[in-house]
Amino acid sequence: MNFDPRFSGRQFASVGTRPIRPDGVDKVTGRARYGADFNMAGQLVGRVLRSPHAHAVIKSIDTSKAEKLAGVKAVITAKDLPDLTDGDAAMYDILDNCMARKKALYDGHAVAAVAAIDARIARQALKLIEVEYEVLPHVTDVDEAAHHHAPLINDKVFTEGLEEKPAKPSNVTKRTQFGHGDVHKGFAEADFVVERSFKTEQTHQGYIEPHACVASVNADGTADLWVCTQGHFVYRQHCAQLLGLEASKLRVTSSEIGGGFGGKTHVWAEPVALALSRKAGRPVKLVMTRDEVFRASGPTSATSIDVKIGAKKDGTITAAEATLRYSSGPYAGSWAEIGAMTAFACYKLENVKTVGYEVLVNR
Repeated sequence: MNFDPRFSGRQFASVGTRPIRPDGVDKVTGRARYGADFNMAGQLVGRVLRSPHAHAVIKSIDTSKAEKLAGVKAVITAKDLPDLTDGDAAMYDILDNCMARKKALYDGHAVAAVAAIDARIARQALKLIEVEYEVLPHVTDVDEAAHHHAPLINDKVFTEGLEEKPAKPSNVTKRTQFGHGDVHKGFAEADFVVERSFKTEQTHQGYIEPHACVASVNADGTADLWVCTQGHFVYRQHCAQLLGLEASKLRVTSSEIGGGFGGKTHVWAEPVALALSRKAGRPVKLVMTRDEVFRASGPTSATSIDVKIGAKKDGTITAAEATLRYSSGPYAGSWAEIGAMTAFACYKLENVKTVGYEVLVNR
């Protein structure tokens, strides 16, 4: 692009200035209210029982002892969150992630939850819930999970994006390919060819504030949810659909947020808090511990990437090729597709090919 002198020496009203942050005063004076700062009259304390196993069949859950404990007002399992997704696979995955149904798919997967008059009784109630597991082999490494001999996480998954549907299920949910030209021809024209392989581990956003919410479901079908979120309309739609509520009757109020970085765009504990409130008939406050945040909320994908680049002596790239394997947790994702789409997007290349694989893992 040629230099356009019309855009030089201009005076701007906002760019280059230091405007006063509209939220600054409240935050430095302590008046800002975050997710865990909100309380409602008569609220209960919610706590979640999580699987200690990375992969296990849930054979039975006995909540009778917890329900009889004085001070416990509600105990829920997957039975209290019936499947209302009407065949929507993505919404079913969200439902299953919020409360495990047939299998626990990662260490920390929610299997039951309680609402009690205080935190001590809630913790005691969790210890009284008896869960019988059939522990299964698990896999957490993206390369190991992609092998045909790896423990199968979901026997209903057949790799999409292939010319023919595979005969057997796989942990690879999807294959995507992008590119143009002839990479074989481009590599043949190169003076140098460099091949490298890279692996990155899952990393969490590490936001200071854990997930927190207060949920209140009223007898007339209306509900309120006070929550730290980056997308209150998404939360409203997802929670309403999962609990069979009318979206117009669920009011979601976004609190101040103590960091999110994309990690607070998904529902985790919110449908559980709403289900507890509906069963108890009282507001329920549910705040994740730091341990729960790391075990049971979504980090970025682990990756395994093979890259091959050919170039002339003058630095001109004649061909570029990459194979990207991204872990998507125990549910289908689309991050490898995005990686394959953008891997060489910054370069003007005549010969390029990228292939992305979405891989299920137990974490």
